[in-house]
Amino acid sequence: MKLTRRQQVVLSKFLDLYHQNEEALHYTTVAEHLEVNAVTAYDMLRLLEERGLLVSEYIPPSQREGSGRARVVFRPTAAAQALLDDLAGGSWKRDEWEVVRERILGALHAGKGSDYEDLLDDLLARISKQRSPLIYTAEMITAVILQIYQLQEDAAGSPRIESLRKMGLPGELGLNALGGMVVGLSYAERANRRVTSLLLSQTSRYQDMLGRLNSASRRRLSDFVDEVMGIVET
Repeated sequence: MKLTRRQQVVLSKFLDLYHQNEEALHYTTVAEHLEVNAVTAYDMLRLLEERGLLVSEYIPPSQREGSGRARVVFRPTAAAQALLDDLAGGSWKRDEWEVVRERILGALHAGKGSDYEDLLDDLLARISKQRSPLIYTAEMITAVILQIYQLQEDAAGSPRIESLRKMGLPGELGLNALGGMVVGLSYAERANRRVTSLLLSQTSRYQDMLGRLNSASRRRLSDFVDEVMGIVET
C-alpha cells in the first residue's frame, strides 16, 4: 500500500497520540497536534479508514452531556503499525539491525586509539547503497561523528565531540540538526574534502530518511548514537 508523505505523517502522529493516550482519539485531538482545522483532520482520518488503517466508532453522549450528539473516535487497525514500520525500514528487521549495530560498535571498540579511517571508509561506501531508513541514518550519523573525531585529533584535542552533546545529540534536536553539522564541516580547513563532499550530497536524503522513522525507531537511533558517542568520547 502506498501512502503520500502527508498521509504517512498523519498516520505516524496518530499512532504516537494513540499510544500516549491509550484510548480512541477524537479528530479534534489529532487536529490540534497536527495544527490543522478539525474538518481537515476528520477528512484525513476518514481517508486512512478507507485504506483499512483506522476504524471509527460512535460514542453516545453521557448522561452529563444530556441529548448532545454522539462523538466519532478513531482507533488504528493492526495493519496501521505494520505498514508504518515497513515504510520506516522493512519492519525495521530486528536481526538485520542488530548485526549492523554490533558491527559498528565492535569496530569502534577495536579501533580505539586510531583515527577510525577504515570504518569511516566502510560507512561511506555503504551509505549511498543503503535502503533501510534506520540503518542508513545510523551509518550517516556515525560517519559524521567520526569525521568530527578526526578533526578533533588533528586539532590536538579540541573538544568538538563534547560540543555535539551541547547541540542536542543524541536527542531529537540533534538528529534533525545533522544537516547543519555537515555544512559546518565543509567550512573546516582540516576537513577531508572527499568525505565532506559525500556527506553533503546525502543531507537531503538523510532528512527524508529520518522523517520516515516512527517514534520507536527514532528511540533506537538515539540510543545507538549515544553508544557511538560514548565509545568515541572515552
